[in-house]
Amino acid sequence: MLRRAVAVELEVTKELNKLLYSVESAYLDIIREVAMYAVVNNITSATQLHRLFYRRYRLEYPSLNSSLVRQAIRQASEIAKSFVEKKREGSVDKPYPEVKNVSIRFDEIGWNYDQFISSIAPVRIAISPISTGKRGRGGRRFEVWLRPHRRFWQYWWRLLTGEAELASTLMIKRRLNKWYAVFIFKLKPRQEVPQRVVAFDINENTVAVGKIDLPSTMDKVADWNRQYLMPQLYMIRTDFGRLARRYERVRNAIIERLKPGFALPNGKYINITNTREYRKRVRKLRERGRKVGRVRHVANELTKNPAIIVTEDLGDNPQESMIEDVGKNELRHRIKQTPFKAVERAVEDKALERGSIMFKVSAFRNSKTCPAHFAILKRTDDWHVLKCTFGHLVNRDYASVMNMMWKTTPEGWVKGVWWNMKQEMNWREHEGESNPLIPHSLVQYLHAILRTFKASEESPAVLARGKPMNPAGRADEGWVRKPPQDGEEARCFLKAQLGNT
Repeated sequence: MLRRAVAVELEVTKELNKLLYSVESAYLDIIREVAMYAVVNNITSATQLHRLFYRRYRLEYPSLNSSLVRQAIRQASEIAKSFVEKKREGSVDKPYPEVKNVSIRFDEIGWNYDQFISSIAPVRIAISPISTGKRGRGGRRFEVWLRPHRRFWQYWWRLLTGEAELASTLMIKRRLNKWYAVFIFKLKPRQEVPQRVVAFDINENTVAVGKIDLPSTMDKVADWNRQYLMPQLYMIRTDFGRLARRYERVRNAIIERLKPGFALPNGKYINITNTREYRKRVRKLRERGRKVGRVRHVANELTKNPAIIVTEDLGDNPQESMIEDVGKNELRHRIKQTPFKAVERAVEDKALERGSIMFKVSAFRNSKTCPAHFAILKRTDDWHVLKCTFGHLVNRDYASVMNMMWKTTPEGWVKGVWWNMKQEMNWREHEGESNPLIPHSLVQYLHAILRTFKASEESPAVLARGKPMNPAGRADEGWVRKPPQDGEEARCFLKAQLGNT
């Protein structure tokens, strides 16, 4: 199931505000101590850590709810496991994890889960951060009013209609001296009939998109009007490369401004990027927020309607393979800053939520082969424009999405478009040959489009300050947004739909 986190602001009183601050401090101390002990002694099992520390912290914090002690130990175990894995990969060089901020987790005993889930329009919750009875039970409950927003009501309506479930764990998080309740909704992936085929290719500053409307293609009108068979090609402007170049200039300006204060007697300077003053200034930049907004904008645009979404198989770390032969440091930096995998994950996540299916095809010569003549394209003076051996110009981004579409055609077209749904064919045996199964009218139309290579008027604009809808910033707990790995179910569903059509 898909997971979505929604943060709702709380209207806390002064008494509860002070109490939550003290509970957060104790909760954070427990996590820090347990996580450090787990990493140093190589004990990451939550059960073993519970046996070692639960009784100790129950005696040290007698007024703290016992469920919060259990949740803190469990959360410390998760942090220790993640730190050990990253240390094995070599991505961290510290001896133990440094926990700065945490979210207080309440299980179904620590808040009124049953009463909240049975309400039609909930506007308040009751939490028990402290206990007054034996064994940490019988604690005082504090009622807190919520400030629900549109996103919360959207998922709550899905809960009422049976399309979602509410997780029993509630997270209370502080952000900019405000308290938020983070609710986790488990969504059921929708199963819709695909309305179109969408192929997209991620570039440095744009995302090339090609769409084919399936109902129009299947209709009888396509027999006498071939324009309905033609794909719609356009670009979504993202400017990831320009954004990276701009913020690189900003960071260099900050370094030059701070250099006089960190000069050494021999005339050299210490590493400015490791100083507190540099981190304090860079923290205020909005580079990450703008990237997240644009990534989600692309995912929303590509998944508006149920579709079969096709993209290249980028691998685990596509940037490393792209910069192997790049010598310029500036270009290498721009490629490293382009969020290829983030866009792919966001589209796959949103596709499951809206009833679409995503497939990955081979990246072999998608942008170097003519989609009409199956010939290798040659270079021109323009990097984005290539020339076919048959004399016409081709935009390599549009050629890439067209070739990805050909690779998903049914088995009857396999011999003409170089792709088998089960295995790849040897492309080099057919280089330079024409495709006899592509209609001549389609070839003429592709000639016209690839010669002009202009974007459609429907190309959406990206806001300069696009930010996530979640009002709590990072309070959405990014770990809940990972989509499930159910590719086999998607393949079975696609085969069934193709069989019906």
